[in-house]
Amino acid sequence: MNITLTTIIGISIIFLATTLGSAFVFFLRKSEISPRLSQILTGLAAGIMLSASFFSLLLPAIKMEVTYMPSWLVAAISVLLGAAFLWGIDHLLPHLHVAQGKEEGLKNPRMNKTAKMFLAVTIHNIPEGLSVGIAFGVALAFNRDHPGEAASIAALSGALSLAIGIALQNIPEGAVVSLPVKVETKSTGKAFLFGTLSGAVEPIAAVVGLFLAFSIQAIMPWALCFAAGCMIYVIAEEMIPDAKGDPTHHDGVWAFLIGFVIMMVLDIAFGE
Repeated sequence: MNITLTTIIGISIIFLATTLGSAFVFFLRKSEISPRLSQILTGLAAGIMLSASFFSLLLPAIKMEVTYMPSWLVAAISVLLGAAFLWGIDHLLPHLHVAQGKEEGLKNPRMNKTAKMFLAVTIHNIPEGLSVGIAFGVALAFNRDHPGEAASIAALSGALSLAIGIALQNIPEGAVVSLPVKVETKSTGKAFLFGTLSGAVEPIAAVVGLFLAFSIQAIMPWALCFAAGCMIYVIAEEMIPDAKGDPTHHDGVWAFLIGFVIMMVLDIAFGE
């Protein structure tokens, strides 16, 4: 397994998957996804992200050797820091939550509705890209220090499984982003462009995370758990409420569980 090529593929597929999902606007006749299907897709994505947060980020970080404090304390602090970071962005950057029709962040009357919708998704794509980049950065650092060892191979496999899991949930996410933009702008081309650009932040964040995790070995467990905290914040703040939707339907709940299991199996199967 060529580690450099695998890293490039892993970072690329998370963006390509969003682009693929955004392309659905060219083929779907309806301009909106039904509430029930939206519940299922959101639940599936939330399950994948929660499972990835634990199996691909938190668990490996807790297993890392830390001499200055218990590893569980590093994990606890980092998760809260990651959540606080995204909470801060939520409160500063103006954006629109489409499902609830509510605006958040500092008021900016110059920004139109489409731009705010775009920013809402872009904000929440940051932790996904960051987590994939950090995972590959840790894998590259392991391979640098322990080339060919089982731990290095397991770290690379875990990073790849995380990238695949994020890519899987990015496909429906790309569609969920682009279709409301199509309704707002009345333009299929603009909807596709906005959906694609919303995913462009992921490889950028991935490269930043990779560089930090690879260059500064001491922050590896902190970085992994920080990314997990960002992802868990997104899941709890937006995805689980959207997946629940109508309390008389349980499609979102089952999709959440299926997504969790899919990511768990991916991580364990690739990690062996």
